[in-house]
Amino acid sequence: MSAFQQVIQTNETAILSGWLDEMASATRRGDLMNNTDLKQQAGELLRLFGEASAKSQDIQSEAFAPIRAFLQDIAKSRMERGFTPAETAMFVLSLKQPIFHALRDALKANPAELLNENWAVGNLLDKLSMLTVDTAIGYREQTIARQQEEMLELSTPVVKLWDGVLALPLIGTLDSARTQVVMESLLSAIVETNSQVAIIDITGVPTVDTLVAQHLIKTITAARLMGADCFLSGIRPAIAQTIVHLGIDLADIQTKAKLSDAFAVALQRVGKAVVSLKSVAKPEKKEA
Repeated sequence: MSAFQQVIQTNETAILSGWLDEMASATRRGDLMNNTDLKQQAGELLRLFGEASAKSQDIQSEAFAPIRAFLQDIAKSRMERGFTPAETAMFVLSLKQPIFHALRDALKANPAELLNENWAVGNLLDKLSMLTVDTAIGYREQTIARQQEEMLELSTPVVKLWDGVLALPLIGTLDSARTQVVMESLLSAIVETNSQVAIIDITGVPTVDTLVAQHLIKTITAARLMGADCFLSGIRPAIAQTIVHLGIDLADIQTKAKLSDAFAVALQRVGKAVVSLKSVAKPEKKEA
């Protein structure tokens, strides 16, 4: 057993107290974690660190498996509470100071050994802090990816305009990932509602280039394979000119400038029509 392992075991209470004082002056976030939870996490981490370092100096070894799992759980829980990856790493790094102080008191007569032990414990804590950073960043990336998927689903609402008529208003740029969500949402709605007509409105799409046009054509083709006629509305003058200049062929797709125009054609396809009440003649009252 090395000197710093013996120091941790014999001075655990003093090191824990010094560690809490160190965090209180440097990395304490009382708005995100209370003192009881902080002391519990610190005490458990110090215990696990002492046990693991007594068996191995490699944080990837089996001896460090419990502390790795504990730090990964801490990193995830702290990210959920609002801590940054740097603040989570500093929770581990702030343990250096009290351990260094304990080593100084124990090895003050042997400077060379003190230097070696400080290097050994510092190296281990640096690697453990990087483990928390990697876990925190990975958890944040997973959260962002999940939120992006949820936003994609929310940004592609399929609206039932009439029995047998669906509308899919698109807002923003279309890419491959979003096109897949658009296609899945539209096809699922066609099956669920047994619709014969679907309108894709691109009024909110800022630009239409070759790639966007290909995505739209794929979606419309897929809708046709499901047995639904598909119209494209929201063709603004600027978009029409762009389509012509790019040489994009939309000859097989029925397009309309406005959603209302496409809706009127869709109603005709399903044998319906919207008329004004004023145009309906009122029946004459019979005399008594």
